[in-house]
Amino acid sequence: MSEHILVERRGTTVWITLNRPEARNALSRAVNLRLAELANELEHDPTVRAVVIMGAGDKAFCAGADLKERKGIPAAESAPYINAISTAINEIAAIRKPTIAAMNGSAYGGGLELAMACDFRIAVEGCEVGLTEVRLGIMPGAGGTQRLPRLIGEARAKEMIMLGRRIPIARAYEIGLVHQVVPVGQLHAAVEGILTELSGCAPLSVIHAKSALERGANLPLDQGLEIEQQCYEVTLYSEDRDEGLAAFAAGRPPVYQGR
Repeated sequence: MSEHILVERRGTTVWITLNRPEARNALSRAVNLRLAELANELEHDPTVRAVVIMGAGDKAFCAGADLKERKGIPAAESAPYINAISTAINEIAAIRKPTIAAMNGSAYGGGLELAMACDFRIAVEGCEVGLTEVRLGIMPGAGGTQRLPRLIGEARAKEMIMLGRRIPIARAYEIGLVHQVVPVGQLHAAVEGILTELSGCAPLSVIHAKSALERGANLPLDQGLEIEQQCYEVTLYSEDRDEGLAAFAAGRPPVYQGR
């Protein structure tokens, strides 16, 4: 199983590669179990400040659930497979640190759900995305019906989900589903650009800004503002806040410790 997920540490960033190019990096049960385990490890590792997820090869970021693995399995016995993929994607979404989906190719079904669980999505030109489950007699079951409308609005989400549409990545960018589309050879550089920007930000501030955004997104404004204030107060009394002010006064780049 370990060869199906590659993990590389680059400074304070961990790169996770789905390494099943022959299966378009489909999410087998073993891969999902390992993804969930990794997400939990990275969340609790204080030396990790960002996580990047990409697929091997140049055909697909992730084709979604491994349907060949599930072939012939009765519905009554499919719970372990369904639970594994939803748990993996939810664990990725639960990482408080910045996460980036480096979409080296197309993403369908669970593959797109995995990308949507990340904070940033950067994709290569020429690929496409879709939640096509209704064309297979099922429906999105790993967060697609909930995360997609929060990203692009209910009307466009219904169009993609209820019609099972695949859309070109240029259209995905137009509607706000991905943040950036780049030529194939520039994907790593684009991801490194985001990581460079993040390196100039206080890690604790980024974590709590993300928390305030996500926790308050669907609450009434007054409740959202309360959450914002709670998160702000954590940063106010942090060492990073003192370092940021000292660096600004001295006209030098800050050196943040995430404390």
